[in-house]
Amino acid sequence: MINNWMFTSKTDLRATPQDFYDKLNEEFWFTLDACATEENHKCDKYYTKEQDWLKQNRDNEIVYCNPPYWQEIKNRVEKWHLARGGVVVMLLPARTDTKWFHDYIYNKSEIRFIKGRLKFGDSKNSAPFPSMIVIFRS
Repeated sequence: MINNWMFTSKTDLRATPQDFYDKLNEEFWFTLDACATEENHKCDKYYTKEQDWLKQNRDNEIVYCNPPYWQEIKNRVEKWHLARGGVVVMLLPARTDTKWFHDYIYNKSEIRFIKGRLKFGDSKNSAPFPSMIVIFRS
């Protein structure tokens, strides 16, 4: 059962902290933000929800992806796990007890657990969950 106290926002879109993204971008040099909005995209090339993130091609791109956390996360992780070409770096909640973590991430990608909790967007409070970076390489 999911309790309402676990959610700090009425949306499952969480803007990546800029300094956190900048450090990742120094390492990967992203060419595409796969789960963005007009207001929070991190790359010049990006896809919004209206462009149907799950149907877009990302072959030969270096992709940054901070997907909606509660509604579409399994589908997003599965798509990037199965796709070929390029690199995908995902910012995800560290939900190591979930089926999608074991089916698509564990022993199938590089995982970097984040020490502490991130503050998304303009939030004054840290997220109520731990986060991880998952890297899919073709």
